[in-house]
Amino acid sequence: MPDTMSFDLAPALDRLGTETAFEVLARAKALEDQGRSILNLGIGQPDFPTPPHIVEAGIKALRDGHHGYTAAAGIMPLREAVASDVHRRLGVTIAANQVVIVPGGKVTMYLAISMFGRPGVEIVYPNPGFPIYESMIRYSGATPVPLPLTAADGFAPSAAGILSRITPATRLVILNSPANPTGGVMPPAEVAALAHGLAAHSHVTILSDEIYSQLLRPGHVHASPLQHTELAERTILLDGWSKTYAMTGWRLGFGVWPRALVPMVEKLAVNAHSCVNASAQWAGIAALTGPQDCVAEMARTFDRRQRAMVDGLNRLPGWACVEPAGAFYAFPSIAGLGLDARAVQQRLLDDQGVATIAGTSFGSDGAGHIRLSYAASDATIAEALDRLARFQA
Repeated sequence: MPDTMSFDLAPALDRLGTETAFEVLARAKALEDQGRSILNLGIGQPDFPTPPHIVEAGIKALRDGHHGYTAAAGIMPLREAVASDVHRRLGVTIAANQVVIVPGGKVTMYLAISMFGRPGVEIVYPNPGFPIYESMIRYSGATPVPLPLTAADGFAPSAAGILSRITPATRLVILNSPANPTGGVMPPAEVAALAHGLAAHSHVTILSDEIYSQLLRPGHVHASPLQHTELAERTILLDGWSKTYAMTGWRLGFGVWPRALVPMVEKLAVNAHSCVNASAQWAGIAALTGPQDCVAEMARTFDRRQRAMVDGLNRLPGWACVEPAGAFYAFPSIAGLGLDARAVQQRLLDDQGVATIAGTSFGSDGAGHIRLSYAASDATIAEALDRLARFQA
């Protein structure tokens, strides 16, 4: 029997990209298995355990017999808890039946781009940005329209930049604030200006990825397009538990959808994943309704680590890093090293044992940059900076 088979697959699969962070993670693990000392600043997940009261809620749910299917859109107590939390944080009143619980934040993204993307349609997305945006846009058959983000502007998107890219073919605009990989935050005044400008473009819907919204540095404010009445029924809010509550492995996220889209979203959920893990949903309720000091403590810790990371990077010859406003990533320029980002990523891992992600993994406008996650211990960050200082281009 031959080692390989020839399959007649859908051409759209050739347009799918990937997420380099998982490739680097696998490479780093392989080097660790060989006995190498590896400092992983590549993967984007909190290095904290899930808070105990949330874990206990998940265990209790299993012991209480929550072992079966749930409604495709999620259990109603969780959808109600999300609606209450959105009101608490954003001051926006939504109905619980606008909330659809999904297995991780990416699923809301996948569903939204699948619903709007098709040949002849344009979708605006941030560049550099989370790589799955462009991947899914291309997979859907739509035309990706990049919104360049620059260090000079703190990697913050502007209303004018977005509005200048709107055409009659635009159907979706993707926002991510705070952003992966840059930590950029769109100021409230710019969100308000975008809401005002989109009044003339009723054919455009917003997908607002707010998964890092509670991980802001002091002095910065999160603003959501959902807070503007004129956009309330044209905004899909993507959020979840992964980053805020250190629950990446629980695979629990949610979308707040315009009322008119919810029936189609539920139908897609039935076809795609049936429903979300039952015990994880009960843990999600405990996260939203329980004490929030764990969130504040993580935010304070990330702020301290960010200052150490950025200060350290800016002392290195050939490196230059603006202060991120949120999330837990630094996105320094490495233009002064005279090497492309992919080469720096590879050599840092192979020569110094530091796992990072090339900026080009986040789009063409990430050229000349490297992403480093400071969701790592203070000692790991200090040792990584020492190793970076020993790196010779």
